[in-house]
Amino acid sequence: MNSIAKKVIAIALTATMALGFAACSSSKGGMTVEEGKLVVATNAFFPPYEYYEGEDIVGIDAEIAQAVADKLGLELVIEDVSFDSILAGIQAGKYDIGCAGMTVTEDRLKSVNFTTTYATGIQSVIVLEGSEITDVDTLLAGDYIVGVQSGTTGDIYMSDTPENGGVGEDRVDRYARGNDAVVALLSGKVDAVVIDNEPAKSFVEANEGLAILDTAYAEEEYAMAINKENQELLDAVNQALAELEADGTLDAIITKYIPA
Repeated sequence: MNSIAKKVIAIALTATMALGFAACSSSKGGMTVEEGKLVVATNAFFPPYEYYEGEDIVGIDAEIAQAVADKLGLELVIEDVSFDSILAGIQAGKYDIGCAGMTVTEDRLKSVNFTTTYATGIQSVIVLEGSEITDVDTLLAGDYIVGVQSGTTGDIYMSDTPENGGVGEDRVDRYARGNDAVVALLSGKVDAVVIDNEPAKSFVEANEGLAILDTAYAEEEYAMAINKENQELLDAVNQALAELEADGTLDAIITKYIPA
């Protein structure tokens, strides 16, 4: 074989390898942590967004994640982890998406990207029936101890200074799960719990002697968190969400769990 022929073959092999790599990197599997799968991190103690039904994780986020995975032609894998480990896991490449009733905040945007929002919510205050805490202003002005789920927006808002609408670090007790904070309220360890409204309603329905203050504490929007370096996945998920909104799937899922 002469030198010219060798060069032609070498160029052809190089081109073939480059095309193969490009095809792999642009495939649906190539934009996810695990080939052919969409690995979603959540914290499954946040009804009705995510919770256990037997051994299965169900809820608004679980169904929306499944619908997105179906659109992308991927197998959905849901990992139940502590809420405050989700963003770090996404940054480290352990999970493709964080989907856990997660609010878009400026601080979180420093570490991850967020999809378009798919639901709205409010932060509510749970107290014992007959509590002297009758509104948000009373809670903020007193020396009451507030229970929150660690890493949530309830935690972020409450831990802020009084000048910024919080109560300060020394008046916040953090718990791994929202229901742990509710148990602390029932046992008198905290005076109130600040958490998203829909989980708050579920906790109140499940436990006698609790009430939700009439005044909402804060309003917010939920979205999915994605690694900042994975623009391909962000674009694909946003496209899927747009299609699911257009065909009424998102509204149907949310209405299933939160009837109008």
